[in-house]
Formats: sequence, C-alpha cells, structure tokens
Amino acid sequence: MSIETTMTRAWQRQAAWLWLLLPLSWLYGLIMMLRRQAYQTGLFKSYRAPIPVMVIGNITVGGSGKTPLIIALVSYLQQHGVKVGVISRGYGGDSSKMPALVTADSVPSEVGDEPCLIVNMTGAAMAVCPDRKQAITLLLDAYPDLQLIIADDGLQHYALQRDIEWIVVDTARGFGNQQLLPTGFLREPMSRLKNANVIYHEKTNSTVTPANQKYGHQYYHQYNDQSSNTRLTMQLQPDSLQLLWQPLFPNVQLNSTESADKSAPTKGSQVHAVSGIGYPQRFFDTLSTLGFDVIPHPYPDHYDFSLAELLQYTQQPIIVTSKDAVKIKTLIINELSLEAKTKQALNDDYKKLISRLWVLPVTAVLSDGCYHELHQQLTTLGIHIESDKESTISTP
Repeated sequence: MSIETTMTRAWQRQAAWLWLLLPLSWLYGLIMMLRRQAYQTGLFKSYRAPIPVMVIGNITVGGSGKTPLIIALVSYLQQHGVKVGVISRGYGGDSSKMPALVTADSVPSEVGDEPCLIVNMTGAAMAVCPDRKQAITLLLDAYPDLQLIIADDGLQHYALQRDIEWIVVDTARGFGNQQLLPTGFLREPMSRLKNANVIYHEKTNSTVTPANQKYGHQYYHQYNDQSSNTRLTMQLQPDSLQLLWQPLFPNVQLNSTESADKSAPTKGSQVHAVSGIGYPQRFFDTLSTLGFDVIPHPYPDHYDFSLAELLQYTQQPIIVTSKDAVKIKTLIINELSLEAKTKQALNDDYKKLISRLWVLPVTAVLSDGCYHELHQQLTTLGIHIESDKESTISTP
C-alpha cells in the first residue's frame, strides 16, 4: 500500500495517530504563511497575465469536483461567446516536454490525465506547465484572441496573480479534523475561505447539516445563510454508463459470448469499481446510490494503471471514472497498435477485459447563483457573456 493511500485512509478515519504529526503541521503552516506574505509584499515576484485569469482550486488534498466544474464552466462560456483557454500544472505528465499545448491527440503520460479529459470534453485551447507563466505565454502565442484563462488547481500557486478565485468545498467530505497537512488534509487553513467565492459541492438531493458534514461552525453558517437564489453550489450528476472501447474501437471484433457483455450493468448487479481519483469514496458512493453492488478498488490519485493489473478483476463488469478512462483508453490503443505491428491477434484475456470495461461520466450541475456570480465578475473585468437570446446554444 502506498504512503498516499495510507494517509488518505487515515484522514478518512481521522486516525488518532495523525495527531503525532502535529508539529509537522505547525511547521507546514508557518512556511505557507511566510510564503504567501512574501508574494503579497512583493518579496517574491508574481506574474500578471495580459488577460484576466480565473483560478479554480481547493484547500484540501484530494478530489473536490473541480475538474467537472471547469468542464462545465468552459462549455458554458464557449456556448455564450467567450473565448476561454485553460492552463494546468499537468500533474502526471512529462515536465521535460513542457510547456506544451494539449490537443485531442495528447496522451496522459505527456500532459497529464485531467488536461486530456478537459480537452476531450470541451475542445478548449489548453497548455500545461508547472511554471504557469510559461503555460500562459505558450497558450496566448497559439491563441492570441483569448479573453479569459481558467487555471486548473492553481489556488496555492501565488506566483500567478489572479482576478477571480473559486474555491471548491466538498460538503460530503468536509474538512476532517480541520488540521493542516500532514495531521489533516488541509492545504491551507480554513480561514482561507473567509470572504472567498466558495462553491459548495453537494451530494445530489442532499441536505447539509452540521452533524453529518463536520464543518467548522462559521463556515456551515456562511453556507446555510445564503438564499437558494444566491447560494454557490454544484452537484455531480451521473450520466448513463458507456462501454469504454466502443466509441473508439468499433472494429474490435468480439466473439458472441463477449458480445453479451455489451449490455450495461443493471441495478442490483455486482461490479468492480476501480478508481484512481483524489477521493474515490465519492465514486463508490455514487455507484451504490445508482443501485449497484459495489466491490471497491481505490488507487492513489492519478494512478498509472496497466491492463495486466486490471485483468485481476474477473467475472463482473469493471466501472471506472472518466479521468481514469483517459489513461486506460491509451493503454488499449497501445495494445491495438502493437497488435497491428506484430500482426498477432489480440490476446483473448485482453478482449474479455475490454468487453467488461465501462465508464460512468458525470456532469457538474451549477446553481443559478454560480452563473449569476460568474456574469457579475466577468462583466467587471470587461468580458461580455452573450445572453441566451444572443447565443445559438442553450445553457447547461
């Protein structure tokens, strides 16, 4: 078991031994505070992009739903006449090849899995690099007419100045023991949320209460005191299961027995749930809510799967997230390319595996308050969002 997996499970259980790490959390907090003050006072230089920058991030380690949120925002802005680009660190990619533009042909091993997913879903102009200035420079050189840049997960990257910050908080996960790393899973103290644009990621059809969400008292009321019209919330709406290989590989021939697996798993059936995202429990809970008998297989965030590894999950269908599917599709493409080069038939075990791989896409559904806030903020920056009457495509 990896250190990341061990820590994630300890944070989820709020294990008592984590308090032994409290001196490290104090040191981490001091370093974070001094670093932020150094940028605020100008001791450390920061970069101001020539066009407005909107940062989407969180104060916790692990998934909060920011990638689906970015996809929803980019799609909305595209539909309403705003020329928007995206930058990212490109975590999991090859930093020696960065800065790099992300295209439909990019692979996760070079640019990261989340950038591949964002571009595949939106077709947006995107660049990746740990140095966000280099990413923006490359992006604007290639797309000089962009009006807005959305920075994926750059909240703590104070070397990049920003015009808008949206902080995503997962209400189901809360803040755990409310401690900084490594005692807890906070990247920054909860005070960072004060007077910020906080997008509360709710469970579908759920009600947030202090008893079951483990919020700090003041932040629960900051959330709960908002009216339904102004509350900044999002939910992840699961879509229909999709057979992973079918849209990409229509020419892959399966025998009659394997073809039977093309029917999507039904409610009540047992499935392997394989997830390498920041907070895999959310994925498992979603599948359980949909009625599946879930066999959970959590992996570290951004995990590099292998087809041989997935072969161990036999018999039942395997369901993965969209982010994991990006990597697994690349593995299958490589396997098929090898088959074509060697002129050898695809291994029967791999055929059976491919026939049992399913993806559960999710769509971020934003509250009216989010769109109202977005309109106000962009108008202040001089960016016009076309109304529904002006746009030829309806809003999400």
